[in-house]
Amino acid sequence: MQIFKDQMKRLSELKIGDRATILSFEKDEIFIKLMEMGCLPGEQVRVDQIAPLGDPISISIAGYSLSLRINEANSIFVENVND
Repeated sequence: MQIFKDQMKRLSELKIGDRATILSFEKDEIFIKLMEMGCLPGEQVRVDQIAPLGDPISISIAGYSLSLRINEANSIFVENVND
């Protein structure tokens, strides 16, 4: 299955309750850190909370909660699966 750029979003663009599948990462320097935290391509994520000023956000992934800075979430490309 090929994902077109117009179908991709950044994790930082999702709203509370949105679910998505991780597709890829934009920045190589943060890639290893995110992988160590369980953010792997193909994993499903759900946005649980967003701080009042938008940073950080809390997501559920691989059975646990994870807080990400907005710049980290901005470097993760996802495909929305809310349908």
